[in-house]
Order: sequence, then structure tokens, then C-alpha cells
Amino acid sequence: MPEGIDVMAGLKNNADKKEFQLRTFSSIFIVLIVLGAIHYGKFAWAVTASVIALVSLSEYYRLLAHIKGIKLSPGVGYIFSLIFLIAATSENAQAIVLAMILSLCVFGVFTVEIFKRQIFRGISGAVHNAGGIISGVLYITVPWTCMIMLRDYIIGREILMTLFFCTWACDVGAYIGGKAFGSVKLCEFVSPGKTVQGFVAGIIGSLLASAAAIYFFSLPREMIYIGFICGIAGQVGDLAESLIKRETGQKDSGNLIPGHGGMLDRFDSILFNGLLTYLILRIVL
Repeated sequence: MPEGIDVMAGLKNNADKKEFQLRTFSSIFIVLIVLGAIHYGKFAWAVTASVIALVSLSEYYRLLAHIKGIKLSPGVGYIFSLIFLIAATSENAQAIVLAMILSLCVFGVFTVEIFKRQIFRGISGAVHNAGGIISGVLYITVPWTCMIMLRDYIIGREILMTLFFCTWACDVGAYIGGKAFGSVKLCEFVSPGKTVQGFVAGIIGSLLASAAAIYFFSLPREMIYIGFICGIAGQVGDLAESLIKRETGQKDSGNLIPGHGGMLDRFDSILFNGLLTYLILRIVL
């Protein structure tokens, strides 16, 4: 029996090792694409961010499709998300204009439902449809729109790189801290693998990354707040996506990225981080 247990343990370790190598290779590829796009310029970054946003949005709508009784019109979400993302590249992009586009998206859904109810003799789901479509735009498209607009700042390139460095450092810190010291569950009914120790390690990793970015990019010391945002809000964003998958009964949002699952799985933490960073830079500072 002990020998059998050792063999099974060895197989598990080998499987874990292969999984780790696959995740590492995929992560390196993603890092190079993202940082390259940010460095190269606003157009390259806008295209890259838009592709990530639209693919993530499609995965989100597919998750919602597993909820009984909800029938979405994802085409409306894609069209207005694309308009949203394109508007973000304009030098005259303003919050009120983006809000108006979002409002038009609601009317777009209602228009679809009007025809649907007329064609199918009284059958429609305007409230659920609008809620599902708009939640996707708010949850995914708006944060990526904010990150596109961040590139317009004088030090936008450095801010964006710091934002991603802190998010990734948080993920790595939480993973290593959870594996090495994790014992107290953080949210076992949402994500059983998350621990308090991992959560704290994630915050530390993010703060260290922000401190390093301030030093190497010669950023103002106030940029340390990005470390706090990514250390806390990023992990909340990760838990939020876990909650969505729990409620829809899915393990991953997709299988596009080897070792990670879907695009939304890989970029769930950055959504809340990007939104808050833009909000603080635009309104508070």
C-alpha cells in the first residue's frame, strides 16, 4: 500500500509539474504580447486590448447562457462594445459620451426584444436580456476602455506597465504564498483554493512590484497606490469571476489559453484594477 501511494503521489507531482510548465509558457507569451503592445503605442495597445475585451465578453455571455431561462442577444453587446472601445481612442473621448453609448446599448436590447415579442407572439425576456448584456459591457468592456484611455497620459505607458506588473506579481505571490503557507480558507464557498495567507502574500507581491516600478520608471511615490489596488481589488476581481463560474456551473470561461482556461480566466484580476486606477487618476489626483 505505501508503494502504491508513492506511485500515485509521483504521478500527481508529474502532472502538476507539466501543468505548471504549460501555465508558465502561456504566461510568458501573454506578458510579451501585452507589454509589447503597451510599449509600441496607443494604436497597437488599443487593438490588443479590444481583442482581449471582445473575446472575454464572448466567454462571459457563453457562461450566462448556461443559466436556465436567460436568452441573450450577444450581438448587441459586441456591437456597442466595439463602438465603446473605438470611442476610447478618440482624443475627445468623454465620460458622458461613453455613458450615452452605454444607454444606447440598453435601447438596442429593448429593440431586439420588441421584435422578438411581436414575432414570437408575446414571448420576450427584455429585463434578463438587458441585464445580462449590460452587465457584460460594464464588467468587461468599460474597464478595458479605461485601460485604453490610460495610454493617453503623459506617463501612460509606465502606468499601464506598472498596473500589469502589480497584477501579475499579486497572482504569483498569492499562488506561492497559498501553496507554501496556506491553511486558513478565504472564501471556500466561492473559491476553495484561496487562503488568507495567499491573499496577504498577493498584496505583498503587488506592493513590491509597485515599489520596483516607481524606482525603475522614476514614477511619483504616489503611484504606490497601484500596488494597494492590485493587491486587494485584483483578488476581489478574481473571486468575482469564480463566483460567476460557480453560479453557471462551469470550471473555466473557455479553453483558449493552454493551462489557464479562457481569456476571461487570465484577465479577470486586471478588470477591477484598471477601472479603479483610471478613476483615481481622472477624478482624485
